[in-house]
Amino acid sequence: MQVRTLFITIFVSLSVCATAQTPGVPVFTSGAEGYKSFRIPAILRLPNGDLLAFAEGRVKGGNDYGNIDIVMKRSKDGGASWSALSVVAENDTVQAGNPAPVLDMLDPAYPKGRLFLFYNTGDAPERDIKEGKGTRQCCYKTSADGGYTWTAPVNISSQVHRLLRPQVNPEWNFKEDWRWYANTPGHAFQTQEGQYRGRLYIAANHTSPMPNARGWDYAAHAYYTDDHGKTFQLAATLPVPGTNEATAAPLAANRVMINVRNQGGGRRTRVVGYSSDGGAHWDTTYFDAQLPDPACEGSLLTIGKKKGKAVLAFSNEAAVTRRDSLTLRISFDEGLSWPQQYLIDANPSKKMNTAYSDIVWLKKNAIGVLYEKDNYNSILFTVIKIKQ
Repeated sequence: MQVRTLFITIFVSLSVCATAQTPGVPVFTSGAEGYKSFRIPAILRLPNGDLLAFAEGRVKGGNDYGNIDIVMKRSKDGGASWSALSVVAENDTVQAGNPAPVLDMLDPAYPKGRLFLFYNTGDAPERDIKEGKGTRQCCYKTSADGGYTWTAPVNISSQVHRLLRPQVNPEWNFKEDWRWYANTPGHAFQTQEGQYRGRLYIAANHTSPMPNARGWDYAAHAYYTDDHGKTFQLAATLPVPGTNEATAAPLAANRVMINVRNQGGGRRTRVVGYSSDGGAHWDTTYFDAQLPDPACEGSLLTIGKKKGKAVLAFSNEAAVTRRDSLTLRISFDEGLSWPQQYLIDANPSKKMNTAYSDIVWLKKNAIGVLYEKDNYNSILFTVIKIKQ
């Protein structure tokens, strides 16, 4: 498949600008419940209305590597209150992180649905793994009772990681030997209709060795399963060097959009890619000037359909120099334009006001936002009412 890489600038007027309609409710607070820090939020909604909030529980501090568990809380009242913390994945005294939950509602063996939690483990800090001095693994656990109990982990690294089977990348003309590896972070998705109905799709990223890379060694990709977790396939690497943390969403007509953090520098915008074969390959990629970004994570979610096209919601730090001005945007044309924006949280007086976020569809005109706040001191939940 021929891949076209476009570099475009689009400016549109924004029809809505509003702030969050509900104050942020603390979900995870650093220094509480046995963890010095909580980071990397992910959230989903169960069919019964329960919200499940996931995060990395960092035992000894805020560092990205160390004794880190994946923890979870539950809300039965739309996010107004949250349960006690439970540990859902761990890796002894080292790292388990990058939670990517998704609900499989299309497996005949589980008519009430089965919850998947994809995550990564690591035995060394990121900088060492990038130099070949450690490894990252890819795993998942499942729950058939809405997250109350979980199976043992399944390691799928041999299917979705190229550390053991490098290949030549024709786009970049060098041998891919994947080192660092991380899920999205944030929710994954299941395709609900069309040719790829039932597909579980997890956006991800990796690095390949490059001297003096300065961020260009990162590359976004994805992996997926069409048989409810029995086997997995790798999607193509996005043909833009320096693409890091990724988030993806299904569109109409078997298409997928991926939306990516730009780690390579230069253009402080999101990188966007479109696929016409369910996310296996990328037809078009470009830097989207409508979506400024200071090199931080973002969250993309399909929330409905209008006039035959997917309606998308997207949250990220809408700034170019610092992590502030967390903003939710709405698109009615599958990401070509974003005519609505809602300011979730901003405070320019703080060095690090907000950071990573994940979003969930709650009910008509309401989107829940789980996000990091106050220099990673807490993870809050708030509700944004949108105009449709």
